[in-house]
Amino acid sequence: MWKTALKPRWIAGFIFAIAISGVFVLLSQWQFGRSTQPEVPDNPATEQIQPLVDTLQPGEFFHGTDADQMVSAQGYYDPAKQVMVPGRLHDGKPGYWVVTAFAVNGAPALTGAAASPQTWIPVARGWVEDRADAPVPPSGDLELTGRLLPSEAPVPGTAPEPGEATAVSVAELINYWEVSSYPGFVAATAEVANGVDVSPAAVRGELLPLNIGPQPPAQQINWLNLFYSLEWVVFAGFALFIWWRLVKDDYHRDLEDALEEDDEGSPHGERDQIPVHHQHPEPNQQKVQP
Repeated sequence: MWKTALKPRWIAGFIFAIAISGVFVLLSQWQFGRSTQPEVPDNPATEQIQPLVDTLQPGEFFHGTDADQMVSAQGYYDPAKQVMVPGRLHDGKPGYWVVTAFAVNGAPALTGAAASPQTWIPVARGWVEDRADAPVPPSGDLELTGRLLPSEAPVPGTAPEPGEATAVSVAELINYWEVSSYPGFVAATAEVANGVDVSPAAVRGELLPLNIGPQPPAQQINWLNLFYSLEWVVFAGFALFIWWRLVKDDYHRDLEDALEEDDEGSPHGERDQIPVHHQHPEPNQQKVQP
């Protein structure tokens, strides 16, 4: 059968079948890409900086629409309220996030027995490879700009080392710092003091900027497009099957032609000679004379 498959016309047919299958595979990939699409398109409004005090209120639930919003706030850092969050990657290297409490000027004060006079918000200021390289935060009043993110969940069953936290969890951090806090945190992009940006993005040092962009929206599956993507894969395999089937049929035709040629080459009309023995009449048989 390989001899038949190596005929020039079937080699050309195989190349054509491969090309058709490749087109079908590309169509399958296109349909698969369309089968997953965002539930909500990217919102360009999140990149427009809004005042934090107008965007989120302390003591309230963190709304999903507030996530990824770029915000600004005036206030100051407390160097005594700074923790390291381990297990964070930067360009593939493990290290720590440096998270510091930021007192927000003009933020509503919460009420209650455990409430503090000032309302704070955790700020992820940057990343360091070694926790010993974490610098103290800028002193004095400054204007903070960053991306507002929801609180992370603390890691259960894990006891953090002194000066560390398992996650940027508001519930965990307010117990360390004993302060009232917003229900989220800010990933800093700028820290302006006296008109000068002193953030890691502007000042070179061991503390590197986080550069956290907007999070991708949730995905939903379009089952019809997913079915189409599988259908194109079947078509790709069917194109190769058709080529194989045609080659097989051609192979069988060659066998039939060869058998017919063998039959035509053999002598016809010759039959086996069967000897005829002379029969003698039985003794009791007599010839009848006319």
